[in-house]
Amino acid sequence: MTNNFYQFEAKTLQGKTINMSDYKGKTVLVVNTASKCGLTPQYEGLEALYQKYKDKGLVILGFPCNQFGNQEPGDEKSISEGCLINYGVSFPMFAKVDVNGEQAHPLFKYLKSELGGLLGSKIKWNFTKFIIDANGQPIKRFAPVTKPAKIDTFLSKILA
Repeated sequence: MTNNFYQFEAKTLQGKTINMSDYKGKTVLVVNTASKCGLTPQYEGLEALYQKYKDKGLVILGFPCNQFGNQEPGDEKSISEGCLINYGVSFPMFAKVDVNGEQAHPLFKYLKSELGGLLGSKIKWNFTKFIIDANGQPIKRFAPVTKPAKIDTFLSKILA
């Protein structure tokens, strides 16, 4: 298991491979998302955080996941259109991934090993959030029910 956020890569909704090293020097918020979840309105709050802090070095990376209640059944095109049309998402969105189990994306395996939650190395539900500092170190995990506005308080301290 690698121990560096910057060693991972992922495919965008458009199929382009992005290296996490592209985000060196940025504070990164990684979140597993779903478009048909009770928590889906968090997209609006995440976008607000992104707009507020992107010029201070924040980037948000959204990873759609269909492992919780079949709440992200669509393909990349429908996910992309839903995020843009319904919530005005402008932060980077990646191809659908698994976050738990043997097929979990390596990035999520790493984040869970670094920042365990209430369920240990498992992700409980959609919209679990991880913050990686500007040096690539995972520093904070937020539960799915934690609204982006609450994360704002944390971000305002580290992005000041």
